[in-house]
Amino acid sequence: MPILLGKQLRFDDHDHNHGVVNKDTVSATAAVGSGFWAIPTRPDIGQIWSTQYSTHRPSFRLVDSTLRHPYHKNLARFTARSFVSDYKGINGWVDGLKELATMDFKMVQSTNQREILQFSEWWKDMGLANELKFARNQPLKWYMWPMAALANPRFSQQRVELTKPISLIYIIDDIFDIYGTLEELTLFTEAVNRWDLAAVENLPYYMKSCFNALYDTTNEIAYKIYKAHGWNPIDSLQKTWASLCNAFLVEAKWFASGQLPNAEEYLKTAVVSSGVHVVLVHMFFLLGHGITRKTVDLVNDNPGVITSVATILRLWDDLGSAKDEDQDGHDGSYVNCYMKDHKGSSVNRAREQVNRMISDAWKCFNQERLSPNSFSASFTKSSLNLARTVPLMYNYDDNHELPILQEHMKSMLYDDVSL
Repeated sequence: MPILLGKQLRFDDHDHNHGVVNKDTVSATAAVGSGFWAIPTRPDIGQIWSTQYSTHRPSFRLVDSTLRHPYHKNLARFTARSFVSDYKGINGWVDGLKELATMDFKMVQSTNQREILQFSEWWKDMGLANELKFARNQPLKWYMWPMAALANPRFSQQRVELTKPISLIYIIDDIFDIYGTLEELTLFTEAVNRWDLAAVENLPYYMKSCFNALYDTTNEIAYKIYKAHGWNPIDSLQKTWASLCNAFLVEAKWFASGQLPNAEEYLKTAVVSSGVHVVLVHMFFLLGHGITRKTVDLVNDNPGVITSVATILRLWDDLGSAKDEDQDGHDGSYVNCYMKDHKGSSVNRAREQVNRMISDAWKCFNQERLSPNSFSASFTKSSLNLARTVPLMYNYDDNHELPILQEHMKSMLYDDVSL
């Protein structure tokens, strides 16, 4: 690994240049380090580096990869294979360490495959894919969220359980966005707020199926958390679903009326409708670390750790390239609201504003995470991983596909590894 020693960047396994990289290398690496609190906004650094320095030498390949994928915004598990490959030519990687890395990768891969099978069986038994033909059916994509966020191999059951509410967020989003009438959506939202099976009597059949799945799944998860950690979180979980549906309904009314809100009002609601609060509250209880009345009240009140991640996700989604490959509904966009508020603004100017706001949200998240807070290290680290996952989930290409995410899926779950 590279270690900064004074003004020289030394590789502890000794590079071909006697373990010392020249001052240009140091300068390039220092530029990355200085962006820890304020995430760098110069995406061309890696390109500049690769055009000026040869990437054939192992040390240069390592620096090039670091510039393109800063550690703070990187998912270590997702880049494990390329990381080890970059070290192949560097002296000092003993065979035993390579063998250990191979064993670790294969063990984690086997665990992930088993978890996918568990979730897929649950999803099939739920029957929603058959009953709600209009909705997305992407169990593998849904699983990638907890796979990335809860990277520690010991969180196996938590990953499986967290994928369940994530799948329901996508399904309910599709109901509000592309299928339900405003009257039906109002009734569904009222049922979720009442949290009573009797409240579904006036709902259409497809909504009854969804509500029953939501009700049963949430109560089952709450019971498992109670058994494991001695705290019944059903009130907190139900409130997150009510908040989500309330936000979905507000957006549905906006688009039904044809009237866009101002950008500030839009974002306030859109941060909630991102679903991040639902995910992180479930994750907080599933992890079970530091559950007290104080931390429960805090997590229920949308603390900065949660709202920062939600803002990052929502604004990434709103950049305009994030049109889901299996969805054809009516999504709001901060870009559109900003252009409405600022007459004469171009799309490029609006997108620049969104990028600045994403950078600001990262700064807020960094400050919240690194300042003294009441949350466990495992929760804040998992929240960080969730934020790191966002670009993978919303970086659509011109064909409305996610090639980078698909490549990571293939590499992490199916490819054999030979180091």
